[in-house]
Amino acid sequence: MTREPLLESLLSWTVSTPLMDLEDPYLRMRVQSLTQLRASPRTKALAVYAYVKRLPLSKSVKRRSRTAAEVLRAGTGDAPDKATLLVAMLRQLGMPARLHVVALRAPIVRGLGVAILRPARPIVEVWMDERWVATDTYIFDAPYLSAARQRLKAEQAEYGYGIHVEGAMAWDGFHSAYVSGRPPEHDPMVAKVLGHFHDPGAFLAAQSRFGGRLWRARLLQWNLLAPWLQRTIHAVRDNRGLPRDGGGAGPD
Repeated sequence: MTREPLLESLLSWTVSTPLMDLEDPYLRMRVQSLTQLRASPRTKALAVYAYVKRLPLSKSVKRRSRTAAEVLRAGTGDAPDKATLLVAMLRQLGMPARLHVVALRAPIVRGLGVAILRPARPIVEVWMDERWVATDTYIFDAPYLSAARQRLKAEQAEYGYGIHVEGAMAWDGFHSAYVSGRPPEHDPMVAKVLGHFHDPGAFLAAQSRFGGRLWRARLLQWNLLAPWLQRTIHAVRDNRGLPRDGGGAGPD
Protein backbone atom coordinates (compact mmCIF):
# COMPACT_ATOMS: atom_id res chain seq x y z
CA MET A 1 0.00 0.00 0.00
CA THR A 2 1.46 3.39 -0.99
CA ARG A 3 1.76 6.24 1.48
CA GLU A 4 -1.38 8.11 0.39
CA PRO A 5 -3.85 5.20 0.54
CA LEU A 6 -2.23 4.10 3.81
CA LEU A 7 -2.78 7.54 5.34
CA GLU A 8 -6.37 7.56 4.14
CA SER A 9 -6.93 4.12 5.62
CA LEU A 10 -5.41 5.13 8.95
CA LEU A 11 -7.53 8.29 9.14
CA SER A 12 -10.64 6.15 8.72
CA TRP A 13 -9.80 4.54 12.08
CA THR A 14 -9.73 7.86 13.95
CA VAL A 15 -13.34 9.00 13.53
CA SER A 16 -16.31 9.12 15.89
CA THR A 17 -18.94 6.38 15.70
CA PRO A 18 -22.39 6.00 17.26
CA LEU A 19 -20.76 4.22 20.22
CA MET A 20 -17.70 6.48 20.40
CA ASP A 21 -18.62 10.15 20.44
CA LEU A 22 -15.19 11.75 20.53
CA GLU A 23 -16.78 15.14 21.28
CA ASP A 24 -18.38 13.88 24.47
CA PRO A 25 -17.08 16.28 27.17
CA TYR A 26 -16.86 13.62 29.88
CA LEU A 27 -14.81 11.33 27.66
CA ARG A 28 -12.59 14.18 26.50
CA MET A 29 -11.90 15.42 30.05
CA ARG A 30 -11.12 11.93 31.35
CA VAL A 31 -8.62 11.30 28.54
CA GLN A 32 -7.03 14.68 29.17
CA SER A 33 -6.71 14.04 32.91
CA LEU A 34 -5.12 10.64 32.28
CA THR A 35 -2.58 11.84 29.73
CA GLN A 36 -1.76 15.48 30.48
CA LEU A 37 1.54 14.62 32.18
CA ARG A 38 2.54 12.08 29.51
CA ALA A 39 4.91 13.19 26.77
CA SER A 40 4.90 10.54 24.05
CA PRO A 41 2.07 8.83 22.14
CA ARG A 42 3.14 5.50 23.65
CA THR A 43 2.96 6.71 27.25
CA LYS A 44 -0.40 8.34 26.53
CA ALA A 45 -1.68 5.08 25.03
CA LEU A 46 -0.43 3.15 28.06
CA ALA A 47 -2.18 5.58 30.41
CA VAL A 48 -5.61 5.04 28.87
CA TYR A 49 -4.95 1.31 28.50
CA ALA A 50 -4.11 1.03 32.21
CA TYR A 51 -7.29 2.91 33.11
CA VAL A 52 -9.51 0.60 31.03
CA LYS A 53 -7.74 -2.52 32.28
CA ARG A 54 -8.40 -1.49 35.89
CA LEU A 55 -12.15 -1.40 35.30
CA PRO A 56 -13.55 -4.63 36.76
CA LEU A 57 -14.68 -7.18 34.21
CA SER A 58 -18.41 -7.80 34.58
CA LYS A 59 -21.31 -9.22 32.63
CA SER A 60 -24.82 -7.79 32.68
CA VAL A 61 -27.99 -8.10 30.67
CA LYS A 62 -27.88 -5.60 27.79
CA ARG A 63 -30.52 -4.62 25.27
CA ARG A 64 -27.98 -2.74 23.16
CA SER A 65 -24.27 -1.98 22.95
CA ARG A 66 -23.07 0.67 25.39
CA THR A 67 -21.40 3.90 24.34
CA ALA A 68 -17.91 4.77 25.54
CA ALA A 69 -19.31 7.47 27.84
CA GLU A 70 -21.80 5.00 29.34
CA VAL A 71 -19.02 2.52 30.08
CA LEU A 72 -16.94 5.32 31.56
CA ARG A 73 -19.77 6.32 33.89
CA ALA A 74 -20.54 2.71 34.84
CA GLY A 75 -16.91 2.06 35.82
CA THR A 76 -17.18 -1.59 34.78
CA GLY A 77 -18.03 -3.65 31.72
CA ASP A 78 -17.65 -6.75 29.62
CA ALA A 79 -15.18 -7.24 26.76
CA PRO A 80 -17.18 -5.25 24.14
CA ASP A 81 -17.79 -2.44 26.66
CA LYS A 82 -14.12 -2.13 27.57
CA ALA A 83 -13.10 -2.41 23.91
CA THR A 84 -15.40 0.48 23.00
CA LEU A 85 -13.96 2.66 25.73
CA LEU A 86 -10.32 1.87 24.95
CA VAL A 87 -10.69 2.48 21.21
CA ALA A 88 -12.57 5.72 21.89
CA MET A 89 -9.84 6.95 24.25
CA LEU A 90 -7.08 6.08 21.79
CA ARG A 91 -8.93 7.89 19.01
CA GLN A 92 -9.47 10.85 21.32
CA LEU A 93 -5.66 11.03 21.43
CA GLY A 94 -5.60 11.12 17.62
CA MET A 95 -4.27 7.57 17.36
CA PRO A 96 -5.76 5.17 14.77
CA ALA A 97 -7.41 2.31 16.66
CA ARG A 98 -9.79 -0.49 15.75
CA LEU A 99 -11.21 -3.84 16.80
CA HIS A 100 -9.92 -7.12 15.40
CA VAL A 101 -12.67 -9.56 16.29
CA VAL A 102 -12.07 -13.31 16.44
CA ALA A 103 -14.32 -16.26 17.29
CA LEU A 104 -12.88 -18.45 20.03
CA ARG A 105 -13.24 -22.17 20.67
CA ALA A 106 -15.17 -23.30 23.73
CA PRO A 107 -12.18 -24.61 25.80
CA ILE A 108 -11.05 -21.02 26.40
CA VAL A 109 -14.12 -20.47 28.62
CA ARG A 110 -13.78 -23.75 30.48
CA GLY A 111 -14.58 -23.16 34.13
CA LEU A 112 -16.92 -20.24 33.50
CA GLY A 113 -19.92 -22.51 33.11
CA VAL A 114 -21.30 -20.92 29.95
CA ALA A 115 -22.42 -22.97 26.96
CA ILE A 116 -21.55 -20.42 24.29
CA LEU A 117 -20.40 -21.70 20.91
CA ARG A 118 -17.40 -19.74 19.65
CA PRO A 119 -17.59 -16.61 21.84
CA ALA A 120 -16.32 -13.52 20.00
CA ARG A 121 -13.35 -11.59 21.40
CA PRO A 122 -12.49 -7.98 20.48
CA ILE A 123 -8.73 -7.50 20.21
CA VAL A 124 -7.79 -3.80 20.21
CA GLU A 125 -5.23 -2.68 17.63
CA VAL A 126 -3.53 0.73 17.71
CA TRP A 127 -1.20 2.17 15.06
CA MET A 128 2.21 2.99 16.52
CA ASP A 129 5.71 3.02 15.06
CA GLU A 130 4.35 2.45 11.54
CA ARG A 131 2.60 -0.79 12.48
CA TRP A 132 -0.48 -2.16 14.21
CA VAL A 133 0.16 -3.24 17.80
CA ALA A 134 -2.54 -5.40 19.38
CA THR A 135 -3.72 -6.56 22.79
CA ASP A 136 -6.68 -8.17 24.50
CA THR A 137 -5.17 -7.96 27.99
CA TYR A 138 -7.29 -4.87 28.69
CA ILE A 139 -10.36 -7.12 29.03
CA PHE A 140 -9.29 -8.71 32.31
CA ASP A 141 -8.62 -6.62 35.40
CA ALA A 142 -5.48 -7.65 37.28
CA PRO A 143 -7.21 -9.30 40.29
CA TYR A 144 -9.34 -11.49 38.02
CA LEU A 145 -6.44 -12.37 35.73
CA SER A 146 -4.16 -13.31 38.61
CA ALA A 147 -6.85 -15.43 40.27
CA ALA A 148 -7.75 -17.17 37.00
CA ARG A 149 -4.12 -18.03 36.35
CA GLN A 150 -3.76 -19.50 39.83
CA ARG A 151 -6.86 -21.63 39.28
CA LEU A 152 -5.46 -22.98 36.02
CA LYS A 153 -2.17 -23.85 37.69
CA ALA A 154 -3.97 -25.62 40.52
CA GLU A 155 -6.08 -27.53 37.97
CA GLN A 156 -3.00 -28.25 35.82
CA ALA A 157 -4.90 -26.87 32.82
CA GLU A 158 -3.67 -24.77 29.93
CA TYR A 159 -6.88 -22.96 29.03
CA GLY A 160 -9.91 -21.75 30.91
CA TYR A 161 -11.59 -18.73 32.46
CA GLY A 162 -10.95 -16.84 29.21
CA ILE A 163 -7.14 -17.11 29.26
CA HIS A 164 -4.06 -19.34 28.83
CA VAL A 165 -2.14 -20.20 31.97
CA GLU A 166 1.04 -18.60 30.54
CA GLY A 167 -0.62 -15.85 28.52
CA ALA A 168 0.30 -12.18 28.81
CA MET A 169 -1.04 -10.31 31.82
CA ALA A 170 -0.39 -6.77 30.59
CA TRP A 171 0.63 -4.73 27.54
CA ASP A 172 3.93 -2.83 27.40
CA GLY A 173 3.04 -0.50 24.51
CA PHE A 174 5.84 -1.87 22.35
CA HIS A 175 4.74 -5.38 21.45
CA SER A 176 1.44 -7.13 20.86
CA ALA A 177 0.21 -9.03 23.93
CA TYR A 178 -2.50 -11.69 24.19
CA VAL A 179 -4.00 -13.47 27.20
CA SER A 180 -4.03 -16.65 25.13
CA GLY A 181 -0.26 -16.32 24.64
CA ARG A 182 -0.27 -16.25 20.83
CA PRO A 183 -1.37 -13.97 17.98
CA PRO A 184 -4.66 -14.98 16.32
CA GLU A 185 -3.00 -16.57 13.28
CA HIS A 186 -1.13 -19.00 15.57
CA ASP A 187 -3.66 -19.40 18.36
CA PRO A 188 -5.34 -22.84 18.54
CA MET A 189 -8.21 -21.22 20.45
CA VAL A 190 -9.11 -18.98 17.48
CA ALA A 191 -11.76 -20.73 15.40
CA LYS A 192 -12.27 -17.91 12.92
CA VAL A 193 -11.13 -14.37 12.22
CA LEU A 194 -14.25 -12.21 11.87
CA GLY A 195 -12.62 -9.00 10.64
CA HIS A 196 -11.84 -5.42 11.63
CA PHE A 197 -14.51 -3.07 12.97
CA HIS A 198 -14.91 0.39 14.44
CA ASP A 199 -16.87 -0.77 17.47
CA PRO A 200 -19.02 -3.67 18.73
CA GLY A 201 -22.10 -2.12 17.14
CA ALA A 202 -20.52 -2.29 13.68
CA PHE A 203 -19.48 -5.89 14.33
CA LEU A 204 -22.99 -6.93 15.37
CA ALA A 205 -24.51 -5.16 12.38
CA ALA A 206 -22.17 -7.03 10.04
CA GLN A 207 -22.92 -10.37 11.68
CA SER A 208 -26.67 -9.82 11.55
CA ARG A 209 -26.48 -9.22 7.80
CA PHE A 210 -24.79 -12.57 7.18
CA GLY A 211 -26.39 -14.70 9.88
CA GLY A 212 -29.11 -12.74 11.58
CA ARG A 213 -30.99 -15.54 13.31
CA LEU A 214 -27.86 -17.22 14.61
CA TRP A 215 -26.40 -14.04 16.08
CA ARG A 216 -29.71 -12.93 17.58
CA ALA A 217 -29.93 -16.35 19.24
CA ARG A 218 -26.41 -15.97 20.59
CA LEU A 219 -27.16 -12.51 21.97
CA LEU A 220 -30.25 -13.89 23.68
CA GLN A 221 -28.17 -16.74 25.10
CA TRP A 222 -25.57 -14.29 26.46
CA ASN A 223 -28.33 -12.31 28.19
CA LEU A 224 -29.87 -15.45 29.67
CA LEU A 225 -26.48 -16.53 31.03
CA ALA A 226 -25.33 -13.05 32.09
CA PRO A 227 -26.38 -13.33 35.77
CA TRP A 228 -24.66 -16.72 36.06
CA LEU A 229 -21.52 -15.47 34.37
CA GLN A 230 -21.44 -12.38 36.59
CA ARG A 231 -21.53 -14.55 39.72
CA THR A 232 -18.80 -16.78 38.29
CA ILE A 233 -16.54 -13.83 37.45
CA HIS A 234 -16.90 -12.55 41.02
CA ALA A 235 -16.20 -16.01 42.43
CA VAL A 236 -13.00 -16.34 40.39
CA ARG A 237 -11.81 -12.84 41.30
CA ASP A 238 -12.59 -13.31 44.99
CA ASN A 239 -11.09 -16.83 45.04
CA ARG A 240 -14.36 -18.38 46.17
CA GLY A 241 -16.00 -21.63 45.12
CA LEU A 242 -17.72 -21.43 41.75
CA PRO A 243 -21.52 -21.74 41.42
CA ARG A 244 -22.54 -25.31 40.74
CA ASP A 245 -23.49 -25.61 37.09
CA GLY A 246 -24.53 -22.98 34.60
CA GLY A 247 -24.55 -25.17 31.53
CA GLY A 248 -20.99 -26.35 31.04
CA ALA A 249 -18.55 -25.51 28.28
CA GLY A 250 -20.00 -25.32 24.83
CA PRO A 251 -19.00 -27.60 21.94
CA ASP A 252 -15.67 -27.03 20.21
